[in-house]
Amino acid sequence: MIARRFFSPRQLAHAPGQELHNGGFTAYAETPSRAAAILRAIGGAEEPLDRGTAPIATVHAADYLHFLQDAPVLWREAGRPGQAIPYAFPIVARRPLRLDRVDALLGRFSMDATTPIASATWDAAYWSAQTALAATYAVLDGERAAFALSRPPGHHAGADYCGGYCHLNVAAIAAQAARDAGVERVAILDIDYHHGNGTQDIFWSRPDVFYASVHADPATDYPFFWGHPDEHGGGAGEGATLNLLLPHGTTLDPFRRAQAAALDAIARFDPGLLVVSFGADTWRGDPISHFALETPDYAVLARDIAACGWPTAIVMEGGYAVDALGDNVASFLSEF
Repeated sequence: MIARRFFSPRQLAHAPGQELHNGGFTAYAETPSRAAAILRAIGGAEEPLDRGTAPIATVHAADYLHFLQDAPVLWREAGRPGQAIPYAFPIVARRPLRLDRVDALLGRFSMDATTPIASATWDAAYWSAQTALAATYAVLDGERAAFALSRPPGHHAGADYCGGYCHLNVAAIAAQAARDAGVERVAILDIDYHHGNGTQDIFWSRPDVFYASVHADPATDYPFFWGHPDEHGGGAGEGATLNLLLPHGTTLDPFRRAQAAALDAIARFDPGLLVVSFGADTWRGDPISHFALETPDYAVLARDIAACGWPTAIVMEGGYAVDALGDNVASFLSEF
């Protein structure tokens, strides 16, 4: 098991009651019980240091960070109950405007209606980012690998939008922190069931951060509009994005082959540090996903990654079968 594991109890306070999903309101899937189950299985974690907002602001726009902190207050001032959920989105001619109504701000800074903002969301997301930074600095200081129990997760959040249960992109924050610490090239391997559209967006034009993702086909699965095989990066980042798609029902062997292709591409990039966005929603019983990995399979996938020898910061992404989640994460961490 990885020696350095990080988590703050403040990450548990984010607990929206419901989300809008598949045409109706349903119980929020990204619950505090996810983190509690992982902690029990891995034997706890140490509290991260508070490195402030500066590392977060290297990835996320200032007006977006202000919005995440202000939205619950604006929602209450508008007389609304529960948590803030958007319903209108500027999909055409998106441009900077002076907007004051909370509904307009929610649409401006969100990509979906499944990611409510509650009173404790900012604090939990802030400490989720601090856990990712703690794991990254542990690796920079000489650890072979370290784990951040990042909750809320991060890989769907862009520089100025939330979505997919994600508010701050912890993998991107970790990667940028490594770059700012002097690592010349950083790679991100995303093995969550869903494509990490926010991570791809943030580094789309960057040649110094390679993003490789193994995920369900966005023709059939969220986030739909990103993660297709013809997306390779743009401008100076052309060729620094790799998307590998798999069908429903995928088991270990095809997943392992796709991951091997991603690792080969990362090896050609020759990174000084690897960030792994790890999602256990690839498990066969996950309630919102459709792959068929078994618990022991995660140790196999981790062994393949560890064999590459790169210093590795692992950040937690998805996984919603709470009863099995801890065992799945522990299986993955056992091989580093």
